[in-house]
Formats: sequence, structure tokens, C-alpha cells
Amino acid sequence: MKENYPSMYRVHQQFDDTAIDDVAGSIRKAFRHITFKRSVMPGQRVAVAVGSRGIYGLPIIVNTVVSCLRERGLDPFIIPAMGSHGGAEAEGQSALLHDLGVSESTVKAPVVSTMDVASLGRLESGAEVFFSKDALSADHFVVINRVKPHTICHAEVESGLCKMLAVGCGKHKGASGMHRFGLAASIVPAAKLILRHAPALCGLAIVENSSEFTHTLKLALPEQFVDVDRDLLVLARSLLPKIPLDDLDILIVDEMGKDISGAGIDPNVIGFWRRESGPKRPNYRTLIVLDITPRSHGNAVGIGMVDLTTERVIEKVDLKASYTNAITTGLWSSVRLPIALENDKAVLNTALAKVADPRQVRMARIINTLKLETFWATQPLLGELGTHSGVTVDETPRHLAFNDQGRLLPLS
Repeated sequence: MKENYPSMYRVHQQFDDTAIDDVAGSIRKAFRHITFKRSVMPGQRVAVAVGSRGIYGLPIIVNTVVSCLRERGLDPFIIPAMGSHGGAEAEGQSALLHDLGVSESTVKAPVVSTMDVASLGRLESGAEVFFSKDALSADHFVVINRVKPHTICHAEVESGLCKMLAVGCGKHKGASGMHRFGLAASIVPAAKLILRHAPALCGLAIVENSSEFTHTLKLALPEQFVDVDRDLLVLARSLLPKIPLDDLDILIVDEMGKDISGAGIDPNVIGFWRRESGPKRPNYRTLIVLDITPRSHGNAVGIGMVDLTTERVIEKVDLKASYTNAITTGLWSSVRLPIALENDKAVLNTALAKVADPRQVRMARIINTLKLETFWATQPLLGELGTHSGVTVDETPRHLAFNDQGRLLPLS
């Protein structure tokens, strides 16, 4: 078995590839047509809240927003709005922004990173709502965030402008409270409370297509945040890439990471049951992860959903950053460590040994849970894949191969 691995076949999915060609131009157009409800005076300071998600073209987006604010005579500066990410430390959060291409030199505005927050009150649930002191000290603030299905909760409003207010701008304290009392129930009430007490100017909501390009942009006034988040989430769900298979013996994931999904590996793709139990749909019985992205800075939240990995991955894990994120969300199991073997070859051999007939193994390989336009599948899956519209299979067999260190080589 160790030298007779099943062949794999390249599978291509046709997703909606609609994208905005000129993102900067679209943002400028939106700013030209918006009428702010707040009084805007030259020289006023504006905090621009930017999160830790790997949004396509983020430096261009932030730079353009900064430029548009300056054209109104305002004085913008950047604040990290990422809850407990970056180890819940100011330096870690500014480092995350830098790795995403957002720095004073790239966006032409200073980056002010602290973890200081103020309490704005409590929700009926008892949850205390915290908000960035840096944003509160400014004359106005603007939030930028991608709207997408969340990896923890299901609700009418999930990741978007409201979550950026309630969780991102709440820093570590705010994020902890929102998770403790339940994101689904807390995001909207907390956002509404914040908007009553904090100087929100507008928010830029972004939806990406399955190839991670900008599909839709919406510049919203504060009173529009909830409706914009709700409407764009419906669109984002329709664009969410999936694996068109509900039953696999083995799923190989080349890489996981916080820049790929807030959960490291998107449960919307691999099945929420791996995170919080429930129906096993899709049912991927053995989940393998072979690497963690550099931009994760060792934050391995989500690795608890994995069955098998390598010693190389474990060596990259920053336990402090991972534990901080897991404790904040309350999902302690998300950082439980899987079985870690010597190398990729040992991992694959172990997974295949669990299958009754490895020659008929139902196995797929993906780059990560975000890049699903192209993936690879074994022969027993080809007939099923052929029944899906928009799916084409290249029937040229690809053979799994390893380098001298036992690392699985990329497939063409």
C-alpha cells in the first residue's frame, strides 16, 4: 500500500465569477454619492477600523477609503478591529495588519493599535458591550468588513459590519462577552447599542466571489448596517464555494489558516458537526491537514476539527495565540491537537490503512476551504461528480508523489 497510492483526477467547478474590475473606482463613486448624516468638518479625526480577514485587495481598499476621507477634509487613522486575534495584544494586531499589507506606508495613514476599550452598557441578556477607546476618541469612525457566513453561528446577520462593531471593535473584552452570551443573539443588539453611543460615519461592506475577488461593494450609513448585512449575507451564501460531495473516506486539506477562515478550516465546507456535533452532512470521515499558513502567525484555531496532521504543523502552532482565541470564543475544543505523525507520507498511509478497500477509497484533496474551484478526487467519485452541473473532470490520472522528506507534492 505504501507505494501504491490511488490515482487522483483534476476536478473543476464553475462558480459565479462576477467581479468588480475597478474596486478603487467603485469605492470613490460610492463616496461621491453618499450623504453623511453626521456633521463633517475639515480637520476632524476619523478612525478607520480594519480587521484581520484576508480580504482581496485590502491595502487598495483601505488606501482608497483613506483618500476619500481626506478629500472631505478629514484626518483618518487606522485601528485594528479584530477582537482577540494577534494574541490579544496591540503589537500582535498591528503585525497582523502589516502582514495583510496595511501599514502607514501602504495606506498613507498612521496605524494606532491599543487594546483599550470602554463599556457602553449591557444588553438584556446581561452581555456587557465594549468598544474601542481609539474609535470613541475620534470625531467619527468607519468600519470595513467582508460579509460572509460565519464559522460559529447561523443567523440573519453573521460576519459583516455589525460583527465588526460588536466583536472586532470590542477588542478582547468585547469579543469575549459576545461569544460568552452567544454571537447569534448578541451581534445585532450590541451593534445597535454601539451605534447609539459611538460616532459612526459609515461602513464599507464587501462580498467576494468564490475566487476571492470583489463581487459587491456597499457603502452604508449607520442606520443601514443591519439591513445591508442581512441582504448581503443572502448573496454571500449563494456564492459560498463547497465540495460537491457529501460522503468521503478521506479529505486532504493542504493548508489551514486564520487568513483562510476565522475557524482555520471553514465548517461550512467540512461540516459543522466537526465543531459542534449534529448531523454528519457532509460526512468526511478522516480529515487531514498538511500545513498552516504563515499569515496565521501560529494561530491554529480549528485544528481541533482535524484527525491527522504532521509534526511540522504542530511545531508551527503558537499555543498562546491559539488558546487566547479559543478561550475568547468559548470553543475550547477548537485547539485540541490531533494525532501528529512524522510527515505527509506517514499521515496518508495511516488514513488509507483505516479504509476497508484502499483501491476504492473515496478521497479528495483541496488546497484549502476557500479555494475550491479546482480540487482532486479518486476514481470512485468520478461518476457522482459527473452528475453535477458546472463540474468537469479531467480524466488524466495524477499520481501522488512525495519528496525526500515525505512531503506530498502539489498536483497539477
